Amino acid sequence: MADYDVAIIGSGPGGYVAGIRAGQLGLKAAVIERDSTLGGVCLNWGCIPSKALLKNAEVLELFQQADAFGISIENLKPDFGKAVDRSRAVVATLTRGVAGLLKKNNVDHIQGTAKFIDTKTLEIGPGGRKVTADNIIIASGARAKSIPGLEIDKEQVITSREALELRTVPDRVVIIGGGATGAEFAYLWNVYGAEVTIIEMQGNILPNEDEDISRLLQRSFEKQGIKVLTSAKIDSAKVGKKRISLSISSGSDNSTIESSLVLVAAGVQANTENLGLEEIGVELEKGFVKVDSRMCTNIPGIRAIGDVTGIMLLAHVGMAQGVMAAELIAGQDSPPLQYEFMPRATYCHPQVASFGLTEKQAKESGYDVKVGKFPFQASGKALATGNSEGLTKVVADKKYGEILGAHMIGSEVTEMLAEWSVAHHLEGTIKELGWVVHSHPSISETLKEAALAADGEAIHI
Repeated sequence: MADYDVAIIGSGPGGYVAGIRAGQLGLKAAVIERDSTLGGVCLNWGCIPSKALLKNAEVLELFQQADAFGISIENLKPDFGKAVDRSRAVVATLTRGVAGLLKKNNVDHIQGTAKFIDTKTLEIGPGGRKVTADNIIIASGARAKSIPGLEIDKEQVITSREALELRTVPDRVVIIGGGATGAEFAYLWNVYGAEVTIIEMQGNILPNEDEDISRLLQRSFEKQGIKVLTSAKIDSAKVGKKRISLSISSGSDNSTIESSLVLVAAGVQANTENLGLEEIGVELEKGFVKVDSRMCTNIPGIRAIGDVTGIMLLAHVGMAQGVMAAELIAGQDSPPLQYEFMPRATYCHPQVASFGLTEKQAKESGYDVKVGKFPFQASGKALATGNSEGLTKVVADKKYGEILGAHMIGSEVTEMLAEWSVAHHLEGTIKELGWVVHSHPSISETLKEAALAADGEAIHI
């Protein structure tokens, strides 16, 4: 008889959620974590501490703009070290919370490094303890990968992991990659006084977002003083003792940028080394664990969830996969995940939030689309609170009004995104969302107005 019904390798968002759900369903479960704290990269060195620091940046930016509100402030002295201390305190609270939740649901926490001995047995290092399980879930995550010619040294060329440990802000920093991570650190460091340059290979920053939204974010960043180079690549790099020199080409333009620090935020690689996957025959695809729609690998009884699968590198996606994997192991019916309608959020300022198809993707997929847009400049609440920079955009099927995608940029749009998701999940249309009465004044009124605008019926524009 196996020691556990299910053993989970990794305690990140996917891993610990899978463990909790398994415990709720009456399965005997264990979560194996190599680090001293639970929660994985997201909780310890990603999603949570970065959001705490971004809040500090928002507060500082508000103080910097105090004159607009009739408030005079002298001798403003931001302390980035104390901001980092606050972020670590938030992390400590939540890691203790994860440990408590595992204990509450009778999930064992095993500290150590797991390696497959066979398809049902794991060896836990460094002691060599053997753990058997009828089902094993790989949730070992992923990490940033180096760029050829610019290897990560964790001092001058760093990842977001090292960036979150910095207690002082670099004077000049280059961020390679204009995705969510790059955009968030660009905003953070710029508010604290750094000279920031983003280098993005694609034609837009946040290249997976709707082009209208990406362009508005770039315009906002440039207004804030952040330099953005798109369709750009690094031709060569020279790392000195105190400075890094990068030769950049962007279209027909060539330039050299000097920087004290480079943040690499352009792609990840799966943490699959030293797990014994090759020995038991688990199939990989481009370095990630290959799974089907039920998170099953090619080996019966072994599943994988989260970033190690490479499907969609978002914490909430890993959580959803973890719940589904646990429910399927317990014999429950768990609906397949619709990845194209997973919410996406970037927490710089202004924030960006979206789900579903962009306007371009919808047209390329053969839909006859109609689009509704409503600018924050026409929102009474946005103007009153000094947050008039933003846009809500909906992409819908012209025939039935089906919501195909929603895309937003502006203050706290990450908190409003769920309304679009609920409307879509319940098969609502833009007509029905236009009927919903929103409180006035509220920024969420922009959702209703965008839905109405798709039919040319917006009231306030």
